[in-house]
Amino acid sequence: AGEVVERPASVVKELVENALDAESTRIQVEIAAGGRSLIRVTDDGTGMGRDDALLCLERHATSKIRSAEDLASIQTMGFRGEALPSIASVCRFVLTTRERSDTSGEANQLIIQGGNLAEVKAAASPPGTTVEVRQLFFNLPARRKFLRSDETERAHIQHYLTLAALSHPRVGFTFISDGRIVWQLPPLAFTSEAERGAALQE
Repeated sequence: AGEVVERPASVVKELVENALDAESTRIQVEIAAGGRSLIRVTDDGTGMGRDDALLCLERHATSKIRSAEDLASIQTMGFRGEALPSIASVCRFVLTTRERSDTSGEANQLIIQGGNLAEVKAAASPPGTTVEVRQLFFNLPARRKFLRSDETERAHIQHYLTLAALSHPRVGFTFISDGRIVWQLPPLAFTSEAERGAALQE
């Protein structure tokens, strides 16, 4: 089952779910023109080494399933290895990632144009992963034509992010649209269900 990228919100959903699976404590989502011209998702998760970064863009390559038995007890939101290659095939895509354990200060950056790997280089970056998606559907004008107004697409993204933030109060979320901070939600610590309820209300 190929991952169908219908609209900018589909891209945000897949990238944020990857960030959550990577044990991030802070996730920043930045968009421009309702996600049409830019979607940038930055996390402070576990990150990837060079080999894993290259492999994650291959279809059906996933770090979330180690054996057939794992399919009976899935703990992650993604596990089929479809989302990143599907997204990368319909945009100008830049992946910058550095493992949390890497003390060199050097990240790996992959540049993909319409699904084709254009360049792999070193870049300065904090631990974690940043995925930048520009010019969504630049190579699929028919799909681009079906996108709604910037405001409608932004509302779809904000609706998904609201659900993600409410279901993960321990993770801090920042949402930036056209250079303006829409909201900044700090990560909240709690140990009991009562505290969880208070965290959700906050």
